[in-house]
Amino acid sequence: MNIDSVIAHNVAQAIQTLYGVEIDEQSIQIQETRKEFQGDKTCAVFPFVRYSKKSPEQTASEIGEYLLQQVSHIESYNVVKGFLNIVLSSTYWMHVLQQAYLQAELYGKKPITENSPVVMVEYSSPNTNKPLHLGHIRNNLLGYSIAQILEANGQKVIKANLINDRGIHICKSMIAWKLFGNGETPQTSGLKGDHLVGKYYVLFDSTYKKQIIELQQQGVSEEQAKQDAPIMKQARELLVKWESNDTDTIELWQTMNGWVYEGFAKTYERMGVTFDKMYYESQTYLLGKQVVIDGLAAGVLYAKEDGSIWADLTDEGLDHKLLLRPDGTSVYMTQDIGTAIERFREFGLLQELIYVVGNEQNYHFQVLRLILKKLGYQWADRIYHMSYGMVELPEGKMKSREGTVVDADDLMESMLQDSIAISNELGKLAGLPTQEAAKVHETIAQGALKYFILKVEPRKTMLFNPKESIDFNGNTGPFIQYTYARICSVLRRAQEQQIQISNRIPLVVCNEKEREVIKQISRYSEAIEIAGNEHAPSQIANYVYDLVKVYNQMYHDCPMLNETNTDIQLFRLQISQQVAHIIKSAMGLLGISVPQRM
Repeated sequence: MNIDSVIAHNVAQAIQTLYGVEIDEQSIQIQETRKEFQGDKTCAVFPFVRYSKKSPEQTASEIGEYLLQQVSHIESYNVVKGFLNIVLSSTYWMHVLQQAYLQAELYGKKPITENSPVVMVEYSSPNTNKPLHLGHIRNNLLGYSIAQILEANGQKVIKANLINDRGIHICKSMIAWKLFGNGETPQTSGLKGDHLVGKYYVLFDSTYKKQIIELQQQGVSEEQAKQDAPIMKQARELLVKWESNDTDTIELWQTMNGWVYEGFAKTYERMGVTFDKMYYESQTYLLGKQVVIDGLAAGVLYAKEDGSIWADLTDEGLDHKLLLRPDGTSVYMTQDIGTAIERFREFGLLQELIYVVGNEQNYHFQVLRLILKKLGYQWADRIYHMSYGMVELPEGKMKSREGTVVDADDLMESMLQDSIAISNELGKLAGLPTQEAAKVHETIAQGALKYFILKVEPRKTMLFNPKESIDFNGNTGPFIQYTYARICSVLRRAQEQQIQISNRIPLVVCNEKEREVIKQISRYSEAIEIAGNEHAPSQIANYVYDLVKVYNQMYHDCPMLNETNTDIQLFRLQISQQVAHIIKSAMGLLGISVPQRM
């Protein structure tokens, strides 16, 4: 039983003993004491005044006296109006630290068992017509971190990636390469494969816009020009050929996608994200098409005169949704239907199927759930859209078709160069061997990028500022990494001085700074649980930053290696070691490594 439950139980006992009234202890709320008041836990006694028939202050005092007699962990109490503030004893905080210390890096996490619920998290889901960009970075980091956090909550997690490897957008890159490529390959161009294919996607768009203008100058309306532009017609024809399994078209598609996959693999590796299961739209869309055709035959869906198939969602307050085009080709919704069905067939009744996709697709996933339910799949309620806001730059929004995106590879390399420059300026890594310094530079760069993105509540649109993210002070990844490295340095020096750090927590009277650190240590499991329930890595980021802040206050005010009282010295080193364990664990949940030297 945790301390909140212990206090609530005894408050209920106090009310029964003092006032002869039995109440449900679940209704008693115990909260953290506000910083401006003395205490660790607070109970509002206003609801109990009707039982005591006394003032809130007198009621709080009577309950406080009862608790002081009954609960050994309570050291004292004070009353502020109708609030009972409870001060917990040093013995209690020693107990908290001992429990955490014995678990080390496992502290705060729940074990995964044979009966643990299974969850799938889909993230990344790139198109094979362009390289990953800054928006994809936020997607990948959120998805990977959410998967880590759910595992820490005791759930079996399947990390999935759906590659959007077919469709009109892929055909745009293909037709541009056919028209203008002259046989160019990653080997002949020196370009990374995904960058090469992305180059032709941009070229398609510029050619398309030029042809629209030319048709308009001939008196064609803008809308008609968009339909009649020769390069767009060729792309649509290529899509029909692809779905007809035309040999030459499939061969080109496989070649260009192969270039992209090689490029993606390098980006994922550097970003530090992994997947357990890869899905390909080219392999799932056929199931979706068949399900749609079956839904038409069952009368759940309807067809228009042109042969297109639709879902009528007007009874649900929405509109009509296209599922198959007149030429029989599918749309995104078609393949998402097929993919969802395949996943539940493959893994059984998932506890949750989480799609990490930007908030511009909120409507899409609302419709997906409704259509699946219309088709008879009751598990559709287990689909959860992890909606997140877009990433913007000081210059404004990014546009892939116009080639104005911030490329993921370029950004990571730029972050590395900033890390090197700042570290050299501060002299942080002077004396480290070149290879080790290079590894630390990369760790700092990745930590800066990941933390800056993940500390923002996912649903918010965010402004990414690379220079601000790599600051060694403030709420940044490098600041937290530096604190971890600082603790490692202290522990190394303790070892050099032959100071033995045992597993027994000595019984000392902790001061305010030490108490605040242990308090924050005690909140780690709650932070993991909240982050999992809310699908919000920002909860972990904010938690670990708060931990680092209170630890650094203790570090500056409380001597360690120079402390003459050996019990106090051991106690502070044990606090430091546990803080290091939690920093490493929490940053790991964000996909961030922490260096031992920095």
